Amino acid sequence: MSNESSKAGQEQVEEVVETVQQTEASAAETAGENVADVIDELTQANFRIEELEQAVAEAEAKVAEQKDSVLRAAAESENVRRRAALDVEKAHKFALEKFVNELLPVIDNLERALSGAVTADEASKPLFEGVELTLKTFVSAVEKFGVKAVNPVGEPFNPDQHQAIGMQPSAEYPANTVMLVMQKGYLLNDRLLRPAMVMVSQGGETASVDTQA
Repeated sequence: MSNESSKAGQEQVEEVVETVQQTEASAAETAGENVADVIDELTQANFRIEELEQAVAEAEAKVAEQKDSVLRAAAESENVRRRAALDVEKAHKFALEKFVNELLPVIDNLERALSGAVTADEASKPLFEGVELTLKTFVSAVEKFGVKAVNPVGEPFNPDQHQAIGMQPSAEYPANTVMLVMQKGYLLNDRLLRPAMVMVSQGGETASVDTQA
Protein backbone atom coordinates (compact mmCIF):
# COMPACT_ATOMS: atom_id res chain seq x y z
CA MET A 1 0.00 0.00 0.00
CA SER A 2 2.78 2.29 0.80
CA ASN A 3 4.37 1.61 -2.59
CA GLU A 4 1.23 2.69 -4.37
CA SER A 5 1.02 5.85 -2.27
CA SER A 6 4.66 6.59 -3.03
CA LYS A 7 4.09 6.04 -6.73
CA ALA A 8 1.02 8.26 -6.71
CA GLY A 9 2.94 11.02 -4.94
CA GLN A 10 5.74 10.79 -7.48
CA GLU A 11 3.28 11.11 -10.32
CA GLN A 12 1.78 14.20 -8.74
CA VAL A 13 5.22 15.71 -8.38
CA GLU A 14 6.00 14.99 -12.03
CA GLU A 15 2.70 16.55 -13.05
CA VAL A 16 3.51 19.66 -11.05
CA VAL A 17 7.01 19.87 -12.58
CA GLU A 18 5.57 19.42 -16.06
CA THR A 19 3.00 22.12 -15.40
CA VAL A 20 5.71 24.46 -14.16
CA GLN A 21 7.84 23.73 -17.21
CA GLN A 22 4.93 24.37 -19.55
CA THR A 23 4.15 27.60 -17.70
CA GLU A 24 7.76 28.73 -17.98
CA ALA A 25 7.89 27.82 -21.67
CA SER A 26 4.65 29.67 -22.28
CA ALA A 27 5.94 32.69 -20.37
CA ALA A 28 9.21 32.63 -22.30
CA GLU A 29 7.33 32.36 -25.57
CA THR A 30 5.05 35.23 -24.54
CA ALA A 31 8.06 37.30 -23.46
CA GLY A 32 9.77 36.60 -26.78
CA GLU A 33 6.71 37.69 -28.66
CA ASN A 34 6.53 40.86 -26.54
CA VAL A 35 10.22 41.64 -27.22
CA ALA A 36 9.68 41.09 -30.93
CA ASP A 37 6.67 43.38 -30.86
CA VAL A 38 8.65 46.06 -29.01
CA ILE A 39 11.53 45.79 -31.49
CA ASP A 40 9.10 46.04 -34.38
CA GLU A 41 7.46 49.09 -32.86
CA LEU A 42 10.86 50.71 -32.24
CA THR A 43 11.89 50.00 -35.84
CA GLN A 44 8.70 51.54 -37.16
CA ALA A 45 9.16 54.50 -34.82
CA ASN A 46 12.72 55.00 -36.11
CA PHE A 47 11.46 54.92 -39.69
CA ARG A 48 8.81 57.47 -38.81
CA ILE A 49 11.39 59.68 -37.09
CA GLU A 50 13.62 59.53 -40.17
CA GLU A 51 10.67 60.46 -42.38
CA LEU A 52 9.82 63.40 -40.11
CA GLU A 53 13.45 64.54 -40.00
CA GLN A 54 13.63 64.39 -43.80
CA ALA A 55 10.37 66.32 -44.08
CA VAL A 56 11.71 68.96 -41.64
CA ALA A 57 14.98 69.22 -43.59
CA GLU A 58 13.08 69.66 -46.86
CA ALA A 59 10.85 72.30 -45.28
CA GLU A 60 13.86 74.18 -43.91
CA ALA A 61 15.58 74.01 -47.29
CA LYS A 62 12.46 75.37 -48.99
CA VAL A 63 12.18 78.18 -46.44
CA ALA A 64 15.86 79.05 -46.94
CA GLU A 65 15.39 79.03 -50.71
CA GLN A 66 12.34 81.27 -50.48
CA LYS A 67 14.17 83.60 -48.07
CA ASP A 68 17.11 83.80 -50.48
CA SER A 69 14.72 84.54 -53.36
CA VAL A 70 13.07 87.29 -51.32
CA LEU A 71 16.46 88.80 -50.43
CA ARG A 72 17.59 88.68 -54.06
CA ALA A 73 14.36 90.29 -55.20
CA ALA A 74 14.75 93.02 -52.58
CA ALA A 75 18.37 93.62 -53.60
CA GLU A 76 17.43 93.77 -57.28
CA SER A 77 14.60 96.17 -56.48
CA GLU A 78 17.01 98.40 -54.55
CA ASN A 79 19.51 98.31 -57.44
CA VAL A 80 16.79 99.29 -59.90
CA ARG A 81 15.73 102.13 -57.60
CA ARG A 82 19.31 103.38 -57.29
CA ARG A 83 19.92 103.18 -61.05
CA ALA A 84 16.69 105.07 -61.67
CA ALA A 85 17.71 107.73 -59.13
CA LEU A 86 21.14 108.08 -60.80
CA ASP A 87 19.53 108.33 -64.23
CA VAL A 88 17.22 111.05 -62.97
CA GLU A 89 20.15 112.89 -61.37
CA LYS A 90 22.18 112.67 -64.59
CA ALA A 91 19.19 113.82 -66.60
CA HIS A 92 18.84 116.86 -64.34
CA LYS A 93 22.55 117.65 -64.54
CA PHE A 94 23.18 117.07 -68.22
CA ALA A 95 19.82 117.66 -69.93
CA LEU A 96 21.15 121.06 -71.04
CA GLU A 97 24.35 119.65 -72.56
CA LYS A 98 23.21 119.86 -76.18
CA PHE A 99 21.66 123.28 -75.65
CA VAL A 100 24.78 124.67 -73.94
CA ASN A 101 26.98 123.35 -76.77
CA GLU A 102 24.88 125.42 -79.14
CA LEU A 103 25.45 128.51 -76.98
CA LEU A 104 29.24 128.23 -76.76
CA PRO A 105 29.89 129.67 -80.25
CA VAL A 106 27.76 132.69 -79.27
CA ILE A 107 29.98 133.28 -76.24
CA ASP A 108 33.08 132.83 -78.42
CA ASN A 109 31.83 135.43 -80.92
CA LEU A 110 31.02 137.95 -78.20
CA GLU A 111 34.51 137.53 -76.74
CA ARG A 112 36.09 137.97 -80.20
CA ALA A 113 34.03 141.10 -80.73
CA LEU A 114 35.32 142.54 -77.47
CA SER A 115 38.93 141.59 -78.14
CA GLY A 116 38.83 143.28 -81.55
CA ALA A 117 37.04 146.43 -80.43
CA VAL A 118 38.85 149.73 -80.04
CA THR A 119 37.89 151.08 -76.62
CA ALA A 120 39.57 154.45 -77.21
CA ASP A 121 37.08 155.30 -79.93
CA GLU A 122 34.34 157.30 -78.23
CA ALA A 123 31.88 156.55 -81.01
CA SER A 124 32.17 152.78 -80.55
CA LYS A 125 32.47 152.87 -76.76
CA PRO A 126 28.72 152.47 -76.09
CA LEU A 127 28.65 149.50 -78.47
CA PHE A 128 31.66 148.00 -76.72
CA GLU A 129 30.06 148.43 -73.31
CA GLY A 130 26.80 146.92 -74.59
CA VAL A 131 28.56 143.85 -75.95
CA GLU A 132 30.57 143.54 -72.74
CA LEU A 133 27.41 143.73 -70.61
CA THR A 134 25.68 141.20 -72.87
CA LEU A 135 28.59 138.81 -72.51
CA LYS A 136 28.68 139.14 -68.73
CA THR A 137 24.94 138.56 -68.48
CA PHE A 138 25.17 135.61 -70.83
CA VAL A 139 28.03 133.98 -68.90
CA SER A 140 26.32 134.63 -65.56
CA ALA A 141 23.13 132.99 -66.84
CA VAL A 142 24.80 129.78 -68.00
CA GLU A 143 26.90 129.57 -64.82
CA LYS A 144 23.67 129.25 -62.83
CA PHE A 145 23.08 125.95 -64.68
CA GLY A 146 26.52 124.51 -63.88
CA VAL A 147 28.50 125.79 -66.85
CA LYS A 148 32.08 126.75 -66.04
CA ALA A 149 34.77 128.14 -68.32
CA VAL A 150 38.19 126.49 -68.61
CA ASN A 151 40.76 129.28 -69.12
CA PRO A 152 44.03 127.74 -67.90
CA VAL A 153 46.67 130.37 -68.68
CA GLY A 154 49.65 129.78 -66.38
CA GLU A 155 48.35 126.38 -65.25
CA PRO A 156 50.07 123.01 -65.90
CA PHE A 157 48.89 121.33 -69.10
CA ASN A 158 46.05 118.90 -68.35
CA PRO A 159 45.25 116.54 -71.25
CA ASP A 160 41.86 115.74 -69.66
CA GLN A 161 40.70 119.34 -70.13
CA HIS A 162 43.17 120.93 -72.57
CA GLN A 163 43.89 120.36 -76.25
CA ALA A 164 47.42 121.39 -77.20
CA ILE A 165 47.67 123.17 -80.53
CA GLY A 166 51.44 123.43 -80.34
CA MET A 167 54.45 124.11 -78.13
CA GLN A 168 56.73 127.16 -78.04
CA PRO A 169 59.80 128.15 -76.05
CA SER A 170 59.07 130.68 -73.31
CA ALA A 171 61.21 132.32 -70.70
CA GLU A 172 58.09 133.50 -68.87
CA TYR A 173 56.31 130.17 -68.43
CA PRO A 174 57.88 126.91 -67.15
CA ALA A 175 57.91 123.88 -69.39
CA ASN A 176 54.59 122.05 -69.85
CA THR A 177 52.62 125.13 -68.74
CA VAL A 178 49.77 126.69 -70.70
CA MET A 179 51.10 129.99 -72.05
CA LEU A 180 48.23 130.96 -74.35
CA VAL A 181 44.53 130.04 -74.71
CA MET A 182 43.21 130.31 -78.27
CA GLN A 183 39.75 129.12 -77.29
CA LYS A 184 38.29 128.57 -73.82
CA GLY A 185 37.01 125.20 -72.78
CA TYR A 186 33.81 124.59 -70.84
CA LEU A 187 32.52 122.19 -68.19
CA LEU A 188 28.90 121.29 -67.39
CA ASN A 189 28.61 120.09 -63.79
CA ASP A 190 32.27 118.98 -63.97
CA ARG A 191 31.71 117.07 -67.24
CA LEU A 192 33.87 118.33 -70.08
CA LEU A 193 31.82 119.93 -72.84
CA ARG A 194 34.75 121.26 -74.84
CA PRO A 195 38.50 121.19 -74.17
CA ALA A 196 40.42 124.44 -74.10
CA MET A 197 42.61 124.93 -77.17
CA VAL A 198 46.01 125.98 -75.81
CA MET A 199 49.63 126.65 -76.62
CA VAL A 200 52.04 124.92 -74.25
CA SER A 201 55.39 126.28 -73.12
CA GLN A 202 58.57 124.34 -73.76
CA GLY A 203 60.39 126.44 -71.19
CA GLY A 204 63.24 128.85 -71.81
CA GLU A 205 66.97 128.30 -71.99
CA THR A 206 68.88 129.74 -69.06
CA ALA A 207 71.45 132.21 -70.24
CA SER A 208 75.00 131.17 -69.45
CA VAL A 209 77.02 133.53 -67.24
CA ASP A 210 80.63 134.26 -68.26
CA THR A 211 82.66 134.15 -65.05
CA GLN A 212 86.03 134.58 -66.78
CA ALA A 213 87.92 137.83 -66.23
